[in-house]
Amino acid sequence: MSVHEHKQERKSVNCMVITVSDTRTAETDKSGKLMVSMLEEAGHQITGKLIVCDEKTEIREQIETASFSAEVDIILINGGTGIASRDVTIETIESLFEKEIPGFGELFRMLSYQEDIGSAAILSRAVAGVYNDTVIFATPGSSGAVSLAMKRLILPELSHLVHEVNKDS
Repeated sequence: MSVHEHKQERKSVNCMVITVSDTRTAETDKSGKLMVSMLEEAGHQITGKLIVCDEKTEIREQIETASFSAEVDIILINGGTGIASRDVTIETIESLFEKEIPGFGELFRMLSYQEDIGSAAILSRAVAGVYNDTVIFATPGSSGAVSLAMKRLILPELSHLVHEVNKDS
């Protein structure tokens, strides 16, 4: 079976976009807006868009609320993925993962390295996994990183991921 035969027909996916930042506002959230516009251009539905502070309890609460909603298939998070002491997105969501999708972070770092980021790509802690039958992606908060992750990795696989997570349900 070829890759194209294995993938299911593209369908609209319900997406929640969460920006993790202590400084961004609805007006200055360039990366969150970029995620939303790219998802909408690809025919997906936005069921919510939030900005939350870099606080474990706030991030966890929003992920749990979204993942238990029947209207959310995918949660896309941008920001809070660095190595500064305030960057707690990764620690928060990895503790929730029932299944990890390690290929996402691996490929994202490889692509970042190849796309003029160079060795600084090792600083990226981008991850993906599944919690409560909901796929979660966490990307760095820069618009360049969001664009790269969305175009090259996330958008081509959204429908397929949702199909795979739900096929035994």
